[in-house]
Amino acid sequence: MACSVIKGISGPVVTAGGSGFFMMEMVYVGRSRLIGEVIGLSGGVSTIQVYEETEGLSLGEPVEGTGAPMSIMLGPGIMNNIFDGIERPLSELEKIDGAFISRGSKVSLLPEDKKWETKVIPQVGDYLYGGDIIAEVHETDSVTHRSLVPPDVSGEVIRTAPDGYYTITEPVVTLRTPSGEEKELFLAHRWPIRTPRPVKERLPMTVPLITGQRIIDTLFPVAKGGTAAVPGGFGTGKTMTQHQLAKWCDADIIIYVGCGERGNEMSQVLDEFSSLIDPRTNRPMTERTCLIANTSNMPVAAREASIYTGITLAEYYRDMGYHVAIMADSTSRWAEALREISGRLEEMPAEEGFPAYLPSRLSEFYERAGRTVSFGGKEGSVTIIGAVSPQGSDFSEPVTQNTKRFVRTFWALDKSLAYARHYPAINWILSYSEYGVDLEDWFDAHGGDRFLEYKRRVSHLLGEEDRLMEIVKLIGADVLPDDQKLILETSAVIRQGFLQQNAFHKDDTYVPLEKQRRMMEVILHLHDGAAKLISSAVPISQIKRLGLFEKLNRMKYDIPNDDLTKFDEYIREIDEALEKVR
Repeated sequence: MACSVIKGISGPVVTAGGSGFFMMEMVYVGRSRLIGEVIGLSGGVSTIQVYEETEGLSLGEPVEGTGAPMSIMLGPGIMNNIFDGIERPLSELEKIDGAFISRGSKVSLLPEDKKWETKVIPQVGDYLYGGDIIAEVHETDSVTHRSLVPPDVSGEVIRTAPDGYYTITEPVVTLRTPSGEEKELFLAHRWPIRTPRPVKERLPMTVPLITGQRIIDTLFPVAKGGTAAVPGGFGTGKTMTQHQLAKWCDADIIIYVGCGERGNEMSQVLDEFSSLIDPRTNRPMTERTCLIANTSNMPVAAREASIYTGITLAEYYRDMGYHVAIMADSTSRWAEALREISGRLEEMPAEEGFPAYLPSRLSEFYERAGRTVSFGGKEGSVTIIGAVSPQGSDFSEPVTQNTKRFVRTFWALDKSLAYARHYPAINWILSYSEYGVDLEDWFDAHGGDRFLEYKRRVSHLLGEEDRLMEIVKLIGADVLPDDQKLILETSAVIRQGFLQQNAFHKDDTYVPLEKQRRMMEVILHLHDGAAKLISSAVPISQIKRLGLFEKLNRMKYDIPNDDLTKFDEYIREIDEALEKVR
């Protein structure tokens, strides 16, 4: 392995003399053997970013190459665990260092002494390719772990272990490769974090990720395998929105990356997820969740790596045939890490000091999403939902603008809505989803009768309200004709009774798609009935006195998710009340 010595230190950036290293090689820096990665080679000088604090390093200390790129371990033990940005389990680091992580701490990325209940799949004589399943492991009560042949390995099975209990260091299958050598396969294997795992086929985005959040599922859906951005200023609810999606979306696996967030927010995630019962399995939510915690007081270079660690874990479970949702909170903190490292490297800054390669790095990350068929024949997906934290809620800043180039769903959080306690604080005018056309066939088949028609009408009414409010601000609402006043009344019900959602109410925290459809049906039924009366010269003031609009604001609480027949009672009550006005 290549060896050298430290020639210069600038924060997390270290330069070493000599050649022999290669780009993106993982190295050990200093006598404490800090983990680093080669990010530059020029004129016999190697530039290394170090993933741990460099305080105390001195010139002349050794730098040792590993001969391999920066990699993580993929195998059983990922679920129900919390890692730092380079996949070191924090629970194991705590046993060694206590509450504060020491530099150079060495732990196994996955438990090497734990024996897993294993069912070996292939038989002697089978020919395996990269992505084929070699064993099924009982990882948690919610997740069956399917250990895979590494993508770059293939061969004929010459030996298999019997079913039983094995650690990740014990071989379970032995292959004879095309070159004639024997290759032992284990329950776990390593994979470089910056290299996307290959797939056999990419599938179109035609299936939505159902979240139970009305404004998302109805107006701005995201497809399984799609990408979404959640931009918003401080206090607008980015983290809260991602928590809600992580709890309730219909993904099989959740990877939550806390990238540069405050430590108290990550503590809240741990507390919530450890106490939450998964509605899909009635088991603890943590059994199908992996958390990557790289808080704001952790080394800045590891923050940059944490995003790639998270997406690599997501791709691994995708290749097993699972639908995975990765929450990146937040990509702005990740971009700030890029900016700091770029400044240490004395690179030419671009807009607002960010490096010129910010767009390409963002695209590299978001383009690893997708709905795919693996080489093992399993269909899976990785859906990326990235939070963006523009300073002062300025959506024109570089991270937000470049993120919009690479995502197809944009949930713009609004400070005024958040301060008015309207959650989720997604602005229905600024937000958009480009998956609407792709998902129409699915909603036609599964959304229920006239779902798409109701969705279009609700969107139209909200747009009309936005146009009318410009007039109201200038001359007041009293001058509007009654049919336009009705649009304002109906839109207020849509905003308060439909789009606003209460995460602490048992029937409103998650709303099935059929209830969403029926809620739109009732709101539009009242609107149509009132419009007919107004066209017959009945004043809207008389209709408002019936109290129907206020009643519809409460129906999200009054109608339980398991008894949707009450919507029929609402429609009868509307018809009877309007009939009396005629």
